[in-house]
Amino acid sequence: MKRRDFVCTGILGAPALAIRTARAAAAVPPPSFLFVIADQLSMDAVTAHGNRFVRTPNLDRLARAGVSFRDSYTTYPLCSPARSSMFTGRMPSETGVISNGLPIRAGIPNLGQWLGARGYETVYAGKWHVPNSYTGDIPGFSVLPGGFTGQGHMGDAAVSRACQAWLHNRSSQSPFLLVASLLQPHDICAWVSSHTREAPWERMAEIPAPLPPIPANFEYDQTEPRAMRSERRPKWSEKQWRYYLWSYYRHVEMVDAEIGRLLDALEDTGRANNTVVIMTSDHGEGSGHHQMVLKNYLYDEAAKVPLLVSWPGRTPAGKQDTAHLVSGIDIAPTICDYAGVAAPPEVTGRSLRPLVEGRNVQWREMVASEVARGGRMVRTSECKYIVYPNDPVEQLFDWKTDSGETRNLASDSRHALALEAHRRLLKDWEGRLKLAPNAAKGRVRG
Repeated sequence: MKRRDFVCTGILGAPALAIRTARAAAAVPPPSFLFVIADQLSMDAVTAHGNRFVRTPNLDRLARAGVSFRDSYTTYPLCSPARSSMFTGRMPSETGVISNGLPIRAGIPNLGQWLGARGYETVYAGKWHVPNSYTGDIPGFSVLPGGFTGQGHMGDAAVSRACQAWLHNRSSQSPFLLVASLLQPHDICAWVSSHTREAPWERMAEIPAPLPPIPANFEYDQTEPRAMRSERRPKWSEKQWRYYLWSYYRHVEMVDAEIGRLLDALEDTGRANNTVVIMTSDHGEGSGHHQMVLKNYLYDEAAKVPLLVSWPGRTPAGKQDTAHLVSGIDIAPTICDYAGVAAPPEVTGRSLRPLVEGRNVQWREMVASEVARGGRMVRTSECKYIVYPNDPVEQLFDWKTDSGETRNLASDSRHALALEAHRRLLKDWEGRLKLAPNAAKGRVRG
């Protein structure tokens, strides 16, 4: 099939890169890593990404110092599954973490186990959630105390301060992987639940600041797949939706402040110049797009997440990458690449280092995300496809002209070739996965 017949054709992601040991050969010490995870932070909830209703000076600081991947997707817009991918380089249907509260299946190492066996000091603070949210027992990691289950506005400060103290008191010269897993802006979940009644709204009228507008794609398609139609859409007035957006951005600002504490600690201890900082989120937040809140569906507001990579003096400053489709499965191979060690066997992801460094490499032409009830998403440079098993409604969006995902083209005969090609891409992609036993069900129709 010629390119003009199908705009999204091309090869799928290549196997994991073979990581060379050039760093060791050049006698350059391997870098340390600060891996920062937010919870429920959307791609568009960052000032550096164009949002003028939120102030994120520290996320902006990272964006100015490094590379921001603007087409970055979670592997699954839910906490535990997404986190399993970050730490293994594999899809949730491979790790077996296909819902919250499940462990990574035996035989798949996480980053702590992998780097810890290769000379790195591996330390964790904050939310884990694979399977337990807050725990002192994380395989492969020493765990710092701090954090409160379900209370990001309280626990995140304890997490960032624990990391700060560890950096200030550390005397070892070995490289480290320090994970700071923060909970905010996840507290918006409790905020939404508490605003199903009238009383809380009375206090919102005291807010003096201009309220954010409702998004351009606020309306939604009444013929969505059944699974999407069942997701929560609060019966709020337009002004109440705007109060919700205002509140979400205040939660975002809370986590930004704690990220600032972490970055300051690196600089204060003289470690910033030899520490790669990687920052991302497990999933996004509905933010009123399609009248959605929270997560666990495949519209971009839930599925697209920030991904920032910064290493002072080594990464291009202020680069926004809009040319490559990247995923949470790419984080583990990226860290391994910078560390100068081979990635774990059978990883599905690829190292982002060549993209960060601006090298001309052949890259994947699609990313995929999974979701509850067997839903799948395929995103290419031109199109986005969403399907649920045993549901007659498929969704196909033209990404170039409809990034808000408002016009479903799946039933339009003029787009039949693109629809069929995306079905085939998804089938081929699923055929490459080494599925966990509990994930064999719920695959899309062949």
